[in-house]
Amino acid sequence: MVFKKVTLIGSSAESFDHAVDNAIDRAHDTLDKVHWAEVEEMGVELAGVDGREYQAEVEVAFELED
Repeated sequence: MVFKKVTLIGSSAESFDHAVDNAIDRAHDTLDKVHWAEVEEMGVELAGVDGREYQAEVEVAFELED
């Protein structure tokens, strides 16, 4: 098996957990054979948005087809 990793940045107005879930949900919707995800960084955007925007940088690994 060979895997490829891509970095996604999920965001949410609610929490870091929701930001991570949004990134992983998007990966499952757009990539085949997703095997794992690793949370790399978290941050909060304060400027330019009403309230706070929680962001999570998530590396997602998926299996490449033969």
